[in-house]
Amino acid sequence: MSETYPVVVGAGSLRSSEPGATTVPHRWTSQGVTVEAPFTGAHLLHTAVAGCVLNDLYREADRLGVVLQGVRVAARGGFDGAWASTGITYAVDLDTTSAATDVERLLAVVDDVAEIPRAVRAGAAVTRVTTSS
Repeated sequence: MSETYPVVVGAGSLRSSEPGATTVPHRWTSQGVTVEAPFTGAHLLHTAVAGCVLNDLYREADRLGVVLQGVRVAARGGFDGAWASTGITYAVDLDTTSAATDVERLLAVVDDVAEIPRAVRAGAAVTRVTTSS
């Protein structure tokens, strides 16, 4: 399949101004996070990765003393004929006044600790359970 199911999440000075973007509350920013993504399973998977990275950028920046005015994370990926993911990539744009070495350290830490990308990389099990009525 050739589709890549792109999504973009943004906060602070890098929030989206696109008319179709959705704004959701966010613990790290007062104006919330904008999400540019259709509501399909593929897009939601990629939104989960991008949103987790965005959250962890703010959390780890606070811990490391990196100043963030804005964050934008774009994620995309494909699927094979059986709808198994062929991988997800993400790109980060930061609006910051911090030194390049501090920013690189932040990006490396987040790439290592971000929970949802770690779960996807590990091939987390997903199991349906039966609920009683």
